[in-house]
Amino acid sequence: MALFDLSLEELREYRADSAEPADFDAFWSKTLQQAREHDLDVRFEPVDTGLATVRVFDVTFAGYGGHPVKAWLTLPAAATEPVPLVVEFVGYGGGRGLPHEHLLWASTGRAHFVMDTRGQGSAWGGGGGTADPVGAGPAFPGFLTRGIDAPENYYYRRVFTDAVRAVEAARSHPLTDAARTVALGASQGGGITIAVGALVPDLVAVAPDVPFLCDFPRAATLTDRHPYREIGLFLKTHRGRTQDALRTLSYFDGVHFASRGSAPALFSVALEDQTCPPSTVFAAFNAWAHEDRTIEVYDFNDHEGGGPYHEAAKMRWLRSYA
Repeated sequence: MALFDLSLEELREYRADSAEPADFDAFWSKTLQQAREHDLDVRFEPVDTGLATVRVFDVTFAGYGGHPVKAWLTLPAAATEPVPLVVEFVGYGGGRGLPHEHLLWASTGRAHFVMDTRGQGSAWGGGGGTADPVGAGPAFPGFLTRGIDAPENYYYRRVFTDAVRAVEAARSHPLTDAARTVALGASQGGGITIAVGALVPDLVAVAPDVPFLCDFPRAATLTDRHPYREIGLFLKTHRGRTQDALRTLSYFDGVHFASRGSAPALFSVALEDQTCPPSTVFAAFNAWAHEDRTIEVYDFNDHEGGGPYHEAAKMRWLRSYA
């Protein structure tokens, strides 16, 4: 599809008008405080992968509610001293996959920690292995409306909390340099990255690619592509609940997290992206609080964004930070 959203000039000036909850900070402070009442209980089990240039650990740590969350930690085989750390979050429907799917960042001399996404990991890639043991009320198939009746019950409260705990777990390994920690991810992983960039105050950089979970009020009415379409289809059946749903979503909107972003950021956006429309990405980018921010624009791409070209851009960009 050709361009369907605002012009690039308008995108650079666009600001979301979604309402931020007055207790946004208190909600997240309480959520993380409750999570930290559980011991992190992180375990690193060496895995024989047959890979010669890296060492891989099968990781389990306690996320939201103390629930076990899986991850992979991949280290350069020659590392004997702490190395910079890249924590990655994955796209919608995917999981941590298999170790050989994640060789890029360890190949640059960094430690790489990729978090499984609870309840997902069955739509693409090598799968996942983390359950989501929390029940929820009626929802449209998918994850975007699970627990949408209240912020306390919403699915992404658990995922974002898992993500903060993932950073803590990754930093606990003796060969990762906690002072040089980067968070990154694409699509859903980009949305999670934005949240982590607000909730973890001492990251050295973040890189959200074509991020999902931003500017919900606009996204839900602008695109009919999933996953955002899950919101409209839920409300098509549950008539009269729009304002309640939007209130819940406001606690998880990347725009509100972005206004608390405390690290340098490299965003990416694709101007023909119907999955994560450009204006929703720019809404978060334009709200990003740290003055060191940049965005790579891919004019004729859909949700694949910059693909390998943007991976190269991230590698160049990160040399200045970690």
